Amino acid sequence: MGTIATLLIILVLFNIVTFCLYWWDKEAAREGHWRVSEPRLLQFAFFGGSLGAFAAQRILRHKTRKEPFRTRLMAILILHALLIPAALFFGPSLYRMLLAG
Repeated sequence: MGTIATLLIILVLFNIVTFCLYWWDKEAAREGHWRVSEPRLLQFAFFGGSLGAFAAQRILRHKTRKEPFRTRLMAILILHALLIPAALFFGPSLYRMLLAG
């Protein structure tokens, strides 16, 4: 399996974990239990789980009206929408440059 395929699998798994974290927080909110902090939810989105966070927000209807959380999540999603294609396009050549020294 190639490097890009491995990174994509890791990214998908991280998004699944992020979605589950949002689901856990939604259930905790319903039942009055311990909650996942907003900074922690945004941290998971920032470090690669933005699609999972966005999907959870829409599907679970969780944190849809909460500001500035909603705006920050959208900013992270836009950042990833710009960075991921750039990384896929330029990543292999940058990787070869780094290996070459």
